[in-house]
Amino acid sequence: MIVGRGDIASIINDREGAIFFASGVSNSNEIREEEYMREKELLLKQDRSKCLFYFSSIAIDFPEKLKKSRYLRHKKEMEEMIKENFQNYNIIRIGNITWGNNPNTFLNFIKNKMKSKEAVYILSEELKFMLDKEQLILMTDNLPLIGKNQLSIFGKMVKVKDLL
Repeated sequence: MIVGRGDIASIINDREGAIFFASGVSNSNEIREEEYMREKELLLKQDRSKCLFYFSSIAIDFPEKLKKSRYLRHKKEMEEMIKENFQNYNIIRIGNITWGNNPNTFLNFIKNKMKSKEAVYILSEELKFMLDKEQLILMTDNLPLIGKNQLSIFGKMVKVKDLL
């Protein structure tokens, strides 16, 4: 079962006995509390007898970012909720994705700024972890459906200036 209709949900292969929860808050700048509550409520409605796949953020591992970001604190809360409520899960912390139409992803945000001829300021050596869809599909197709698993998929580290 795939929950969601966004960029991640669009590429996942469904698997018997799994719930791919790809219907979370996708904008890291989100400020509306109702969006965070919507995700929590939807998560708790899922069948707890199945293995839950949850897509989180690798930025959770950076305490200085966690303190400043409502989005990252929410992701951390969701991970804890999953650990408390599901027997089997795969929490997958990912970096920036390289595909899709969501205007809030890092790459699409930059592309849209450039299309509209807005200034884009990039630190000369700024690096980002970029995950392509083949990497994510490989993981979700092969992770076990039994156990309490948590992993980070960094993808490829690239200089932001090289992405443009």
